[in-house]
Amino acid sequence: MKLNMRIQKFGSFLAGMVIPNIGAFIAWGLITALFLDSGWLPNEDLATMIDPMLKYLLPILISYTGGRMIYGQRGAVSGVIAASGAIFGSDIPMFLAAMVLGPLGGWAIKQVDKLLEGKIKSGFEMLVNNFSIGILGMFMAVLAFYIIEPLVAGGTNLATAGVYFLIDMNLYPLLAVIIEPAKVLFLNNAIDQSIFVPLGSSEILETGGKTLFYMLVSSPAPGAGILLAYSVFGKGNSKKSAPSTFIIQFIGGIHEVYFPYVLMKPIMFLAIIGGGIAQIIVWVLLNSGLAGYPHPGSVISFLIMLPKNGAFTVIFGLIAGILGSFSLASFFLKMDKSNGEEDTSLGNEIEEMLGVPGEKSSSEDTKSPKKVKQESNKGYLTKDINLIAFACDAGVGSSAMGSGIVKKKLQEADLSIEVKNYAIDSMPKNLKLVITHKNLYNRAIEAAPNAVVRTVDSFLNDPQYDKVIQDLLKGEID
Repeated sequence: MKLNMRIQKFGSFLAGMVIPNIGAFIAWGLITALFLDSGWLPNEDLATMIDPMLKYLLPILISYTGGRMIYGQRGAVSGVIAASGAIFGSDIPMFLAAMVLGPLGGWAIKQVDKLLEGKIKSGFEMLVNNFSIGILGMFMAVLAFYIIEPLVAGGTNLATAGVYFLIDMNLYPLLAVIIEPAKVLFLNNAIDQSIFVPLGSSEILETGGKTLFYMLVSSPAPGAGILLAYSVFGKGNSKKSAPSTFIIQFIGGIHEVYFPYVLMKPIMFLAIIGGGIAQIIVWVLLNSGLAGYPHPGSVISFLIMLPKNGAFTVIFGLIAGILGSFSLASFFLKMDKSNGEEDTSLGNEIEEMLGVPGEKSSSEDTKSPKKVKQESNKGYLTKDINLIAFACDAGVGSSAMGSGIVKKKLQEADLSIEVKNYAIDSMPKNLKLVITHKNLYNRAIEAAPNAVVRTVDSFLNDPQYDKVIQDLLKGEID
């Protein structure tokens, strides 16, 4: 359990460096899709931006963000300097080096500042602060140039060789056996941001402006097939909720909403794996790829990032992924011989994740007030709360959806409290009220130790939303 939590936290940290800069990835992807010689509007002059943006701009942004996450502006500057040794010393994009050296540079200057705290004579603070970053940055840049860059380049080459070995051995589709279950276990950020995004960025210039790697984790197809199967062959509440969940997942790109449909019937892991294998087989056979990184992982993002040549091959793969998971999921649902009332009284945990109150659920709160109080012994008056943080793993998608729901309920209750969504490991320390998924509770209290933490079981429709509003209207929350 602790290992899984640490892996989730690691994935969240990686995503926290990449996701704030997704706009830059999209800009680079659009420039590539439009102006590369194989793009929609080939332009030799404008295409000269593609290579330096990939090799320098994007890794620098990532290292800056990583350093800032560790130690604010000083950490950001130190992180960029440290990463520059690897970035400028390599012929390949140093995304992995940026993810390592950015936070490392931030951590290093933080330790230096702690060491010098209280030892600088008055009037010399600015001088020491500037030179400490400069001297430390110089040493770290040299270290990165001679040690980190060769290691990362070797590791990238090894990983690339391993992936292409699977392709050469016709085993590439078996990547779905790892990818699809990892997504449902909230590990998608770790594998996507640390492996496939860097590999895809490197490959895209070598393959005429497209890469398969961008599609492997981001594809909404396997999850969409599961939801369609529940819409047709499901029972009770799962059948009723599946169509609206499909829209949020497939068009909105928020994959987390289909996870409960897999978890409540573990055999559905085989269905999503089957969908993943089906789409990869089609993409490999048809030499498919995207021109830019699709984020969030919605069908709209895929359509925007389609290359000039091969648009239909990408779409065929998505269709194959949907049909693959739909067929298997439908078979499993039809083979289920339980009576038709089963899903109207699901296990409490599944009902809560689906956001559908069952016979034993309370209309006010899935967790009793006593249990909520046990989660946190801190309390605040409503007048003291001017910000509610809604946190998820990466700070987009689920938390954005949840914060929107809370904002609407606050407006209806005539409460003027700001709501912001955050990556759970990047929340401000001085928060007083945090809402997050129950699986992230321990990380929430670690990230915001002074906050009251309320947990939800479903991002879509959870009784805890109304309970929070009720407590705020009463004048206190704990």
